Amino acid sequence: MNTCIVSTYNCTFDQFKELVDESMEETKAFVPEYELVKVNDHKSIMLANVLDMEKLEAFMSTPEMLEWDKANNCVDHVYSMERVN
Repeated sequence: MNTCIVSTYNCTFDQFKELVDESMEETKAFVPEYELVKVNDHKSIMLANVLDMEKLEAFMSTPEMLEWDKANNCVDHVYSMERVN
């Protein structure tokens, strides 16, 4: 499923990207492709091919991720996308 995740946070984009890069080793089985785009230093957009949304939701809800979100005031808005011809 093509997915768009708009994230806002208090940390810098580089710090957020570091978390994403570190997480991809664990998530590559259900998110094999993604692109992370910087909107500004506190907002980004990720376009991802998510093969299992339940696994992504579970990963994003782990105590470690929730703690990181709280510490960095991170809010993710997740959208499903489909191609329009």
